Amino acid sequence: MTGMKNTFQVINRMVEDGVIGRYAISGAVAALSYIEPTLTDDLDILISVDELATQRSSGFATLEPIFTYLRKAGYTEFKREGIVIEGWPVQFLPVANDLDAESLALAIEIEIEIGGNAPSIKVRTLRAEHVVASALRVDRPKDRIRICQFLAENAVDLAALRAVLDRHGMREAWSKFCVRTGIPDPYEVKLKP
Repeated sequence: MTGMKNTFQVINRMVEDGVIGRYAISGAVAALSYIEPTLTDDLDILISVDELATQRSSGFATLEPIFTYLRKAGYTEFKREGIVIEGWPVQFLPVANDLDAESLALAIEIEIEIGGNAPSIKVRTLRAEHVVASALRVDRPKDRIRICQFLAENAVDLAALRAVLDRHGMREAWSKFCVRTGIPDPYEVKLKP
């Protein structure tokens, strides 16, 4: 966990230095705030490219300011899709749609306990309903498993999730997910005979 703490310290320093604006942890690491841990070996960070300090107004989004900053700080190794920061491959994911934008705007600040005598560290993470909706949108097998965990552990507010699904036109995808996994749809209206 120390490596992850150090990774978050670097990311928070990037905010302080104006390299990135708001960010939010997404993916499996965001899910850790709500459900039992699952294996992951990378860290997904949702960011708005509109907030990048040196972003040109050409209309073409680039993450180069992030990579330039990290190279200057000595982080040059890439592993899979992420740049390795303090042992963790970090993938910076630009906001790509309205769900991402809402997820970032409504992200919450949490404190991560590291253990021992180390102080906790503040980070921003997605709300449970946005983690689930994002997993539904991506729809890989591991995302479906994550959604099932959220439901089995009662780790998502179903009313809040329904509102997110409705706002982003995802109710049909939700119904298909429920059929595919055999989970009763909590939003299905049961008509009395």
